[in-house]
Amino acid sequence: MWVFTKHGFFSAVCAKQGSGKHSDPIDPDRIMIRARVRPHLEALKRRFPDLLGLCDIQEFAGTDYAFRIFVDKAAWSQVLSGLAEETDYDNFKSEVARHQGYAGATYERLLHKVWEVMYRLQT
Repeated sequence: MWVFTKHGFFSAVCAKQGSGKHSDPIDPDRIMIRARVRPHLEALKRRFPDLLGLCDIQEFAGTDYAFRIFVDKAAWSQVLSGLAEETDYDNFKSEVARHQGYAGATYERLLHKVWEVMYRLQT
């Protein structure tokens, strides 16, 4: 699942069992939260310190998502619920600009491109 939030962009999938090799089966009770940039995961950890604070951000150079944390699915469900509860704005891209400021300018600019691409489904 892709999750775009005011804290950042994340891809969440089931983690692999064992060493995490492609040939290993998935672990349906464990989630790998991936990000393209470390500050997005750092922001998510700051927002949910009780659920994610002890998760180490692991770097996987040369992969499509270079930064990852691993959590129990139950914790991820609580994070998603918390993200839904904190929604208090009527324009997502504007909220990202307000929340992240200059540091999030690239993320906000790319959100406009995502919006444009996905708008094509409607037209």
